[in-house]
Amino acid sequence: MGGCCVVSPDGGGTLVLVKVPSDQNGWLPTRPGWDPPGMRVMVADDAALFREGLSRVLAEAGFEVTAQVGDAQALLHRVRDDPPDVCVVDIRMPPTHTTEGLDAARALSESHPGVGVLVLSAHVEPHFALALIENGVEGAGYLLKERVADLAELTDAVRRVAGGGLVIDPSVVAQLVGRKRPSNPLDELTEREREVLTVMAEGRSNQAICERLFLSPKTVEAYVRGVFTKLGLHQGADDNRRVLAVLAFLRG
Repeated sequence: MGGCCVVSPDGGGTLVLVKVPSDQNGWLPTRPGWDPPGMRVMVADDAALFREGLSRVLAEAGFEVTAQVGDAQALLHRVRDDPPDVCVVDIRMPPTHTTEGLDAARALSESHPGVGVLVLSAHVEPHFALALIENGVEGAGYLLKERVADLAELTDAVRRVAGGGLVIDPSVVAQLVGRKRPSNPLDELTEREREVLTVMAEGRSNQAICERLFLSPKTVEAYVRGVFTKLGLHQGADDNRRVLAVLAFLRG
């Protein structure tokens, strides 16, 4: 059974992806038939202490850690021999400690398209985050390593990516939203519309926006329509296309 791969871009990331019903946590799964208990996870990180610690956390959370490896090539071999439901990988690993994990994520998206990818980074690097979700990739995400300290946030991101969704760290979104532009259409948005845009760009559904901002579903729908109208964007048929449209605008 295909699954999700969690990737951390700078030597020390580890993450998990799990599947939950569509009415939990405000996201809509696109890969049917997954249950959180016993989900198989593979961890790749060259920092042994971090790798072992995160593997233990995942195991105690109910995941089955099937392998721990220290570099991207070892990960690709293990996935090829025994595909897990989830891969957890650091992007900066041997031999060059540059983008090995990101490269592995791209390779897995081609060889194992049912495997999602979640990247953990020690730094806010929007170009890595955006590169990860290019070309219509599903089940991909980018989080700062500091999020690992919050187990609820970590497992929520894992579940969303496992369900085929896109996850972008709030700090990355904040940097994109706050970027200086010669002519900034974001200035046309109300404060509440900017809040909705920010949460939407993190890859969250309308239900999740409701829960985050304490708004009713109809109110959120109205704000989302307002955002897309003012920015001149076409609202995609699904959450992923909507996120990609928003991020493409913020990057432009």
